[in-house]
Amino acid sequence: MVCGSSSCIVCVLIAIQADESMNHSSSKRKSIRQKIRHFSKVLGPGLITGASDDDPSGIVTYTQAGAQFGLSTLWTALLTFPMMAAIQEMCARIGLVTSHGLAGTIRSHYPRPLLYVMLLFSFPAIVMNIGADIAGIGAVGNLLIPSLPPIYFSVIFTVLLLLLMVYLPYRKIASALKYLCIVLLVYIMVPFLYPQDVGDILSNTFLPKIHFDKEFLAILVAILGTTISPYLFFWQATMEAEEVQHRKRKLVVDRKIIHEMREDIDVGMFFSNMVFYFIILTAGTVLFNSHIHDIDTVEQAAQALRPLAGDAAYLLFAVGVIGTGLLAIPVLSGSLSYIVSETFGWSGGLDKKFHEARAFYVIMSFSLILGLSLNYIGISPIKALLYAAILYGLTAPVLIAMVLHISNNKKIMGQYTNGWISNTLGVLTLLVMTAAAVGLMVM
Repeated sequence: MVCGSSSCIVCVLIAIQADESMNHSSSKRKSIRQKIRHFSKVLGPGLITGASDDDPSGIVTYTQAGAQFGLSTLWTALLTFPMMAAIQEMCARIGLVTSHGLAGTIRSHYPRPLLYVMLLFSFPAIVMNIGADIAGIGAVGNLLIPSLPPIYFSVIFTVLLLLLMVYLPYRKIASALKYLCIVLLVYIMVPFLYPQDVGDILSNTFLPKIHFDKEFLAILVAILGTTISPYLFFWQATMEAEEVQHRKRKLVVDRKIIHEMREDIDVGMFFSNMVFYFIILTAGTVLFNSHIHDIDTVEQAAQALRPLAGDAAYLLFAVGVIGTGLLAIPVLSGSLSYIVSETFGWSGGLDKKFHEARAFYVIMSFSLILGLSLNYIGISPIKALLYAAILYGLTAPVLIAMVLHISNNKKIMGQYTNGWISNTLGVLTLLVMTAAAVGLMVM
């Protein structure tokens, strides 16, 4: 066999090129895997906060908006996204920098009566929100298994959540909750099971339409109160503070940590608003076009979808309600426990065991039991949501003003005070929520 030198060189070059190509391909796959792992690691409190904002009570609000006014409120998803992201980012930054929750920071630097007023309004609002969400889960569970009464489902879910929160380390629960967020994607699937007018959707998304009548303004106030909820401010700040405390020796707050936190917040708030956008889209095309304009409960929303969009849409919607309820209720009860514990300087936190923070877990348990009991004392879920919305609407402007003041206070925040973009969006949110509060009282 004769082999010329030139052919040998060509063979070697081909082999080298093939080897380099394989190495490059392997390196590229490794880089993609690393990016996915990094992104998954970064996502945490912000994603859970955003997902929990689309709780069963929120689902009722968004479904009613779509059923009553069609696609006319789609634009609110774009309006509220930057405002939500800005306020939640400030709260998260406060938690990272101070290593305390929002209530703890207010307690340390501001008059105590202000904190007591916040607690006075927050406690009943959060408990009623919990009660409405528990009732919503029970009702939808009954739709899936009619042989089991709704109250049985409510009790089962309440006990299950209580046991999980008391006996399991929060980090395990949080990791599960993070993946449970995937359940909310069912709302994005539902509209594709029904014919859509793309031109009409785009028009209502990017060209705001406002009807100056009481019903339309009321639904706008309800959407704002549901998306920008004060309990989420407390939750976000405390979750970030606990992360610092948990990794105190390893975690140094710097620009990189702040950047990762902002990524988490942006993804969480975008996810939340995307889901609420698609719920309005579903109701606005399926229910509104079928002349179903009054939706007062989540089971009504699910039942209305069944004959019009089919069993697939009905089942997806029902599963989504249960999933988001399991996400939201721990956040609601946890927020309340943090507010009370930090207000009175008690030891508490989901990172502690029961014997280390008895008062904290007692408050959490009490809020769940009290919320469940609303079904027995004559307060309907819709009334509970109405009362909660009023209390949220009254406290939100005051709390947003406090968040703005803290995040601009160099004595508290050091070099991590607000930039002009954060302040601009924060002031805009304050003005919008103040107008909503005034509108709520007038209506």
